[in-house]
Order: sequence, then C-alpha cells, then structure tokens
Amino acid sequence: MDIEHVALNVPDPVGMAEWYGKHLGLRVLRKLDAAPFTHFLGDTSGRTVLELYHHTKATIPDYKSFDPLVVHVAYKVADVAAERARLLAAGATAAGEIVTTDNGDVMTFLRDPWGLTVQLVKRLKALL
Repeated sequence: MDIEHVALNVPDPVGMAEWYGKHLGLRVLRKLDAAPFTHFLGDTSGRTVLELYHHTKATIPDYKSFDPLVVHVAYKVADVAAERARLLAAGATAAGEIVTTDNGDVMTFLRDPWGLTVQLVKRLKALL
C-alpha cells in the first residue's frame, strides 16, 4: 500500500493553500470552492499530497500550542538557513533554531502564519 495523502483540518484552507503554493512550491491538484474548502496540494516530487480543509463538525486543533514534535510537515531543502530566512520574511515564525543531529541531518522548525509547524531538513542520507 502507498499513502495517498495526509489531511489536516485547518482554520483557513484557502489562504494556507495560497501561501503554501507561493512559498513552499505546492500546487493545487483539486479544490472545493465551497465549505469545507478542501484543497489537495501536491509537491514537486509528484509523490506527496497534503489535504487542507475546514470541517466545522470537527475541532480544529490549536496548532500554535502544539510542540513542533507533536505534528509537523517536513520539507527537504538544499540550504536550511537560506530557506528559513526566506520563510521568516514571508510571514512564518521561528519555532526553534537550526540544529545538526548526531547523524548529520540539518533541520529547523518554523510555524506558518496559521501556527502549523513546518520543518526544514537537509538529510545527510535521503530517507527514500
């Protein structure tokens, strides 16, 4: 089996889809222009899909209050420091410093303008 997508109930799927497209390179694969304003976003690899929607029958998590280790969306990047600076200028906020793990991976956590944690990572050895 393959994972088809990961879904998140969020406060503003329309605004988030626009921000993620402009600043993280995701593209809209499919969307609903009425409630729950579902947006399926694909990454440049063509392998990963993120679904953002606003379902009022379910509680929207307070992502801002979550420790970044509870839930985050990770993006592999070539230059963690440069991408961190670019996203901070685009409205993200810092949720940690840049660290290098014992195995040589470089990473940092940010929060998008709605509080969802975004991780930037440069792996010494790719996961896939």
